[in-house]
Amino acid sequence: MAADPRNPLTGEPPGAIPPGDADRTRTGPDLPGSGPAGSSAGQERGDRAGEPAPWSSRAVAAENAAQRSRTKPVEHGVDPPRTAGEGSTAGVEYGAGHVGTPSPGWAPHAREGLAGPSSTAPAVPGQVARGGAQAAPEVVLVPDAAVPLDAVPRVLVSHGCWYPSVDPGGRNVAFICDRGGVPQLWAGPVDSDDVHLLDTEPDPVTEVAWSPDGRWIAYTTAPGGSEHTRVLCVRPDGTGRRVLAGGEPGSSAYLGCWTRDGSALAVTVAEAPTYFPAPAGAEAGAGAVSSGALVSGAAATVHPEGWTARDGRATLLGAPARPGPPTTRVTGVDSVSAADGSTAPAEPTPRTLSAYLVDPDGTAAPALVASEPDAATLRVCDISRDGRLALVRRGPRARREALVVRTRDLRVTCALPVADGDPWIGAFAPDARTVWLRSDHDREHAALYAVALDRRGRRLGLTVAAQRDGSGLELLAVDRDGRGAVLAWNVRGVSELEVVPLVPVPGTALGPSRAVPLPHEVVTRVAVTADPDAPVVALSGSLRRPGVWWLPQGAALRTPWSSRDEDVVAPGVHRPVRPVPVRPVARDGLGLGGWYYRAPGRAPQEPAPCVLHLHGGPEEQERPVFDPLYHELLGRGLDVFAPDVRGSSGYGRSFVDADLGRGRFAAIEDVADCAAHILLEGLADPLRLAVMGHSYGGYLTMASLVWHPELFRTGVPVCGMSDLTTFFAGTEPWLAQSAAHKYGHPERDRELLRALSPMSRVDALRVPVLAVHGEHDTNVPPGESEQFVRAARERGVEAELLVLRDDGHDFRRADNRRTFRRTAADWIQRHLSG
Repeated sequence: MAADPRNPLTGEPPGAIPPGDADRTRTGPDLPGSGPAGSSAGQERGDRAGEPAPWSSRAVAAENAAQRSRTKPVEHGVDPPRTAGEGSTAGVEYGAGHVGTPSPGWAPHAREGLAGPSSTAPAVPGQVARGGAQAAPEVVLVPDAAVPLDAVPRVLVSHGCWYPSVDPGGRNVAFICDRGGVPQLWAGPVDSDDVHLLDTEPDPVTEVAWSPDGRWIAYTTAPGGSEHTRVLCVRPDGTGRRVLAGGEPGSSAYLGCWTRDGSALAVTVAEAPTYFPAPAGAEAGAGAVSSGALVSGAAATVHPEGWTARDGRATLLGAPARPGPPTTRVTGVDSVSAADGSTAPAEPTPRTLSAYLVDPDGTAAPALVASEPDAATLRVCDISRDGRLALVRRGPRARREALVVRTRDLRVTCALPVADGDPWIGAFAPDARTVWLRSDHDREHAALYAVALDRRGRRLGLTVAAQRDGSGLELLAVDRDGRGAVLAWNVRGVSELEVVPLVPVPGTALGPSRAVPLPHEVVTRVAVTADPDAPVVALSGSLRRPGVWWLPQGAALRTPWSSRDEDVVAPGVHRPVRPVPVRPVARDGLGLGGWYYRAPGRAPQEPAPCVLHLHGGPEEQERPVFDPLYHELLGRGLDVFAPDVRGSSGYGRSFVDADLGRGRFAAIEDVADCAAHILLEGLADPLRLAVMGHSYGGYLTMASLVWHPELFRTGVPVCGMSDLTTFFAGTEPWLAQSAAHKYGHPERDRELLRALSPMSRVDALRVPVLAVHGEHDTNVPPGESEQFVRAARERGVEAELLVLRDDGHDFRRADNRRTFRRTAADWIQRHLSG
């Protein structure tokens, strides 16, 4: 992509490196202009020395007090705040809803109806309007619900623990555990089993964050098991439980980072935008809000020119190579056509995500950090120590970006593409002159980048600080002092962990790293402690359930409250199977991957009944971890082959992008090629093959059954899309944006979507089908399974539908997971043994 020779913020000619992604990556010595690291507090033009940082608790409290003296309280309408236990009805990490305090709106770059260019300037530079009709997130107290360990009924034979977050001292951990049958919030010491359940509500917990001052534990829950979430806080002793965001009707929220002093938590709230007229005298075009532009309230964030551009092959189908001119309206998908040719209702207006800093004590007014209409995701990953800068992750999958936002006036000063996967993409150095990022900018695999910033947060230089050939950085955790980081690398599906010291100036070599031995194959989360050489990590492996481990100075100590390796299954049940890597080759020569699980007691050369299990995403990756579904199938004498077809992560960006658009047909052929590989290797019986998969894997399952009707004896699609046009009509708006990049635009590529839809070939279906769906799935609505089953029955094909109550796209409840895997195993066993 050609680079604009001017600096997109200042309009200067070449000489100063622009903050956007027009530069190419450089390695080696630091780029000119970075200078020595140092504090920049009070040095930026327009800042006043001696005043508190805009996001410090002192500044927010002062502004809150001043505001109370100027205005009367805002009325929040007739709907009371929702209390604990009531379900939320808006979008999951990215859905609909509303918040109050008029917020600066980002006008993202319009790519013909999806995300497209329209930079807008603040109505009043450096200020955020405070009055208005909508209410910002409001802290709502709810009853305490903490109990000790011995008061929790043990529902599972062996439980899992994951998503650890440590207290400031590093000796206590908050974590998620399903001991009671649903993922819930627990806390306890790393070296003792004296743990307690902090929230007995049945709503599954999805994220956890312990505040840096140790006073609060924040967490995200999914009421009713749906995809819609809210954010709560509770004291470490279980008292003071309160809803911070997402508790009001029509709202949804998820976690961001804590401020460094623990005085405020960043939360992202889904809200509905409003029409806001342009400021008097504003000029049309870049840097102005045109009359009638959709923004969410008052001042708008200003982005560098071309800020949504993505290097590499990942481009929206049918979109221009470069962003078009500024538009006066940012819209979502206007309309989509169903399989019968009818037009589905369009989203009437875009939905807005707004990120606020919220005081858990409720004494300071929420402070706006960022806002974007029609957004796919928006998460505040870090706030600099001096409060001047925020690190924000935004954008749909395959087009994620890291933004440095200046908190004084909410202007984006730097943008860089970052990798998909873990949302916690990086952190600022203590002086905020460097930001450390996990990014795949201009490369196949993600690496550790050091981005040098000037005093205003603009990019000065960019260097690769740590990289590996053929392997990607999948987790980055910077310690609280900014002295070091823990890096987790994905090496052919297996994790490798290392601790590295961080230097203050990019361009100089990092000090020697220390490899950390792991007792199991895959790291799923890293929590840094006060001792950079003693991280706490969540581990999964092929022979155990998820657990949390403490790794002081290289020792691997399992936390006493994590289940033991030997307790992975009930006594008398067969032991878990360690898979072996398999490397099929597609018919066009592309190398694929995957893992093969051999049923216990089977002779090495005996062809076996086998189940191909296809993962979701499409960007997920099969990893060698214990899966109760696979264990159930293996116990029935069925082998399992879990392949990575094109579009999977872990093999580089070109592999991820290989299924874009018409490449989806090749991905469907990959499934047949993977089946052919295990048949030719003598592993599987050609007359006893089944296929199943979840989400995108459910789509591939349906597609495989109608594209290759003679290959499989049966199929079990789980939460899969049967018709891509009806999927676009019914899914969450944020997911529609991401899906359009992967599958095709629902209007411009309508014929392609129709051709890729299993429903368009359902006449070819020949074998029995069991479809499974969560009742509250809003990512892939249950109607996708219903119409496929109905069409199969109309054609005389045996078909059943299993609907799991009180669950969504992911089955989080133990009873539902058990019902699903036993029903699926029964179905497959019956149809492969006949």
